[in-house]
This record gives sequence, structure tokens and C-alpha cells, in this order.
Amino acid sequence: MPSGRVLVVGSVNVDLVVAAPRLPVPGQTVTGGDLVRYHGGKGGNRATAGARLGAAVAMIGAVGADDMGVEARYALEMEGIETRGLATAERPTGVALIIVDRRAENLIAVAPGANGEVHATQVEAALRQLAPGPGDVVLACREIPADGVRAALDAGRRAGATTILNPAPADDLDVATIALADILTPNETELAILAGGNAGEIPEAAARRLLAHRGAADAHDAEVGAPAAGDAAARRVPAVVVTLGAGGALVVEEGSAGVAVPAPAVHPVDTTGAGDTFNGALAAGLADGLGLLEAVRHAVAAAALSTTRPGARGGMPTRVELERFLGDG
Repeated sequence: MPSGRVLVVGSVNVDLVVAAPRLPVPGQTVTGGDLVRYHGGKGGNRATAGARLGAAVAMIGAVGADDMGVEARYALEMEGIETRGLATAERPTGVALIIVDRRAENLIAVAPGANGEVHATQVEAALRQLAPGPGDVVLACREIPADGVRAALDAGRRAGATTILNPAPADDLDVATIALADILTPNETELAILAGGNAGEIPEAAARRLLAHRGAADAHDAEVGAPAAGDAAARRVPAVVVTLGAGGALVVEEGSAGVAVPAPAVHPVDTTGAGDTFNGALAAGLADGLGLLEAVRHAVAAAALSTTRPGARGGMPTRVELERFLGDG
């Protein structure tokens, strides 16, 4: 049984997907297949990924009072996810428009809707009710207001929970918010933005510079007398886990050499949701008591396996499927 819970703070969307022979360029129309509707959103997807792997998961976010919102809430509850923290907003449920080509690459545009109402007040109230503690993992996703993301990480740190921030998108993410995360999970492009480098830089060098930025923010908070995080959180060694797509992931911890975690070979059908699967699986592994490297190994495998079936959630594996894939079961 899991030793802790995964508390996901983030977006819940409905995905409208078209399979096309190729991705359009600006100004071009590409005729594709039929429209397919899936449940999605970075928060909802990651909550689903964690729940499929056996974690006890709670979702904090918002949907609209429309039919899509009712269906989105029901889909999460059918996965066994606690939805008391999922508010019903006046704005419509968020929608993602997705085009997937024959190589399983995709283009995505998002109308946030109700996700834009997930502010700090709601997040703080939901986390007070859920009462996170040591052993729990608070996974904060963007696609919601910045104050909601920061409130999630701050509450998690103060409670001694492990905090994870996936900086997607990475634009306008302040260093003070980054400093509240025990673990950052950028891809290479996001890492370059956060570390102030370029996309061609060696990932480990950029990750170490990002850790230095984070440490400087921690030191500044201490200097100006900002409230400290809980003792358990303060003692954790911060880490950057860089996702590398088919290349797996790179784990860079403060004071240790970087460790590459290769991805197993698969035949991808749809890469939509692979990053969400990785983050949800990472949180589930940590909540289950795995060390960081072992949790990353499980997360890389889960993400690879998720690309073998269509849909952001359609390919997310169960715990039994992942153990069989890893040869552990």
C-alpha cells in the first residue's frame, strides 16, 4: 500500500483531438480524421496517472458548471481520485485543441476557462482540508494562476510534504516560486528558459545553474526573514529532473553527479500526455516510498508505455502493466 498521498494542483480540461497526416504550418489547412474527445488537462492527467499506479490521489482545481465539467469530474472519480478540492466555477470547463500527425507528434492550443479561477485562496482552503504531511507529495502544475501554483508549493513545504513543480509552460515563472519546489521537472526547452541558457546547452550544466538560482532565492528569503518551510522540507536535497523524450530523463541533485535514466524502446502511437504520465508516475513512486532515482526509473518507463496507445489518458498504465513492462511483476 502507498505510504503517502499525491495531492495534485492544476488544470482539468476536455481534449478535442484530430489525427492528421501532418501538422499544419501557419496559414495552412490540413484535412484529417474524425474528431475524438478525451478527458485531459495537465492536472487531471497527472492525477489519473498517479491513481492508475495505485497512489491515493486528490485533485485540486476547477471545472465549469457545463456538461463537460460534469463529465470531467465523473471521469476523475471513476479513477478513484478524491475531488472535494475540485471547485465548480462560473467560467466554462477548459478545452484543449490537439492535432496529432502520423509520427505521433502534436500541436496543442488551450482555452483555460475555469482553470483561470484556481487562485491561492481556493488552493489554501483545499489543502487545509486535505492536511498534507510528511510522506505526501504535492504536485503543482501550471495552466492555473501563478498565485495558485505558489500557494500549493508553499503549503506543501510548510507541511513537510515533498513538493514537485512541473514548469510547463516555463514563461514568467519567478525564482521565488521555483525555490519552493523540492523537485523541478522541466523538459530541455523549459530548462533553457528557466536557467537563462539556450536549447543546445548541455542539460546538466543548465540544471546546475538552475539549482544555483534556486539556492540564491532560498538564501535571500532567509536574509530578509521570510518564513521558513517545515524542517523535513528544509532538509531535502533539491533536484532537477530533466525529461528528454525518447532519451529518458536526467537526474541532477545538488552535490551529486548527474544520472541518466534511459527510456525503454517502444513503438509510439501518440505522445500526447507522456509528460503528464511521467510527472504523475514520479509523484506516485515518491509517495510509495521509492527513492528519487528509482521513482524516476518507474516514471520514464510509464511515460514510454503511455505512448503506445492513443489519448492523453488512454495509454496511462496500471501498476500491474508497469510492473510487467519493467519485469518487476
